[in-house]
Amino acid sequence: MTRLRRWWTRRTLRFRITLVVGAVALVALLALSRLGAGLVASTLTGSADAELRVQATDVAGRVHTGAPPAAGPAVRVVDTAGDPVDGRGPLPLRGDEVRRLASGAAITTFGGGEFRRWLAVPVVVPDGSTRLVVASGTLVGGATLLGRAAVGFLFAALVVAGVIALAAWAATRAALRPVDRMRAAAAALPPGERLPLPEPRDELRALAEAINSLLARRDEAVARLERFTGDAAHELRSPVASIRAQAEVAVAHPDPELSEETLRSIASEAERMTVLLSDLLALARSDAGRRPAAEAVDVGAAARAAVARLPAGGPAVEIVAPGPARAAASAGEVDLVLDNLLGNAVRHARSLVRVGVLPAGRWVRLVVDDDGPGIPEADRGRVFDRFTRLAPEVSVDGGGAGLGLALVEGLVRGRGGSVAAAAAPEGGARLEVRWPAAS
Repeated sequence: MTRLRRWWTRRTLRFRITLVVGAVALVALLALSRLGAGLVASTLTGSADAELRVQATDVAGRVHTGAPPAAGPAVRVVDTAGDPVDGRGPLPLRGDEVRRLASGAAITTFGGGEFRRWLAVPVVVPDGSTRLVVASGTLVGGATLLGRAAVGFLFAALVVAGVIALAAWAATRAALRPVDRMRAAAAALPPGERLPLPEPRDELRALAEAINSLLARRDEAVARLERFTGDAAHELRSPVASIRAQAEVAVAHPDPELSEETLRSIASEAERMTVLLSDLLALARSDAGRRPAAEAVDVGAAARAAVARLPAGGPAVEIVAPGPARAAASAGEVDLVLDNLLGNAVRHARSLVRVGVLPAGRWVRLVVDDDGPGIPEADRGRVFDRFTRLAPEVSVDGGGAGLGLALVEGLVRGRGGSVAAAAAPEGGARLEVRWPAAS
């Protein structure tokens, strides 16, 4: 069965449609052929039965009056058991065939290369017993007629089924030709172009709309990838150029007094490049949808751990987490989100950063407020775009590559959550994250 299914799935759609249509047509025509042959046989036996009934009824009238039956060779008189009472030999019939005759049914026998039809008429004789007047006759040419009818019907069924299969092949080919043209046109379309939509609102138009939607998503993904690649290359060029310039200066003008400062600057640029590459890799994994399985992560505990990782000497950080708040995410994603949000808040806060973790029904809310300059209302939507930098006095990325909040949004939305920027009660920036709560 598996081999047959594999063979069937490897065949073309045109072949499968043609085979199914041809097989259904052949079965239907064979059924009609059998019905036609049955009608021919019914007509033949019906005319023979009418003639035999006339003969049997005529003899039965004389037997009923007690007169000796003037039966010919085709008419016999027997009792209900099939034993002859006309002084002639036994009937060439079996007991079950005699019983069928006695019940009023006509039967057909075959022997000597010919069909013979039998019919009986019951009659009551003067002594009160019942006799059967049995008339029989040869169906002249019946075998030949039925054989020719069967062969003719079978041949006609095969021919018509073949014609229907050829018609199905041609119709399927004509129906799929627009699909082939559409496929070739879609493969040759340059970026930005779309397939023309057919005027009839049929399946071909729906297919063209689906292909156009797919092409639009492809072009959008390619454009986003090109823009992302260009921005990433531009961002990586600066630390690489700085490291190279400082190294070349140190090699060309060796100065032991400046070597420590040069190495410290190179290490700083290398760290900046490492952070940028880590963010780019995380964004690439998020875009590809490669995420670990979701688990119940206590955001409050993760927030306290993130605060403990902050460098000393910064603004004060307060945590409000009255109870467990478990989000459906992964521990690594929650840590990345917290590190980016807290890092931004600490860089721009004047003296205080407040972190709130609250369960809210089907959601877990993470709110990070600072008392810094805040985010202008016009920029609260675009701060989550990649490589977006605001003015230095309101920048939420601290002069970085502008990937932190883009990474936050990608990780949170990938789990079905949301991220929003607003104004904090202290006048600074508020960044709010909503994760789906773990069941």
